[in-house]
Amino acid sequence: MPVLLELRASINSTRGESSKLSQRFVERWCAKHTDTRVVVRDLATDPVPHLTAERFQAFLTPAADRTPAQVAHVQASDALIDELKLADIVVLGLPMYNFGIPSTLKAWFDHVARAGVTFRYTESGSIGLIGDKPLYILAARGGLYQGTERDFQTGHVTLFFNLLGIRNIQFVYAEGLNISPESKEASLEVAREAIDALI
Repeated sequence: MPVLLELRASINSTRGESSKLSQRFVERWCAKHTDTRVVVRDLATDPVPHLTAERFQAFLTPAADRTPAQVAHVQASDALIDELKLADIVVLGLPMYNFGIPSTLKAWFDHVARAGVTFRYTESGSIGLIGDKPLYILAARGGLYQGTERDFQTGHVTLFFNLLGIRNIQFVYAEGLNISPESKEASLEVAREAIDALI
């Protein structure tokens, strides 16, 4: 049974436009692949704690030397990593906040990227340990950024998942959502059509 991991990064949970697009993708995918098991990680309703020195030290401490609190920190991180490892396909609903990714998604990044666990350093660069898999990113933005020097988000997210070994990445953009009601609906319709075409 294939597993689909849906990551929702909107602070508005299912009400966010990026979440609506990711849900559309999941619904269309499951209608075609009826044996798919969906795992949802909603970072608004179940936020990942931001990384602290205490949590980071827990990751660095050898397993045999960890305190009970450190064990709990590592187990929480391991659970997120296991979700990603077990997924055959990943769908990310990605809003843009102040030119970047939501802080809740950054917190998820910081718990999933662990040297020696999800990637390792070598003299010729890092090597991802998660393994490649399809990643579909549904990006919703208030303005127009795609292909411009102001799009700091696309490169950041791509680089992060490449670090883990995920290179099969496709973006669908819905931009200009705050320009006008007409611009919003036109852009969302283009994004919906792109999602349907992908599936």
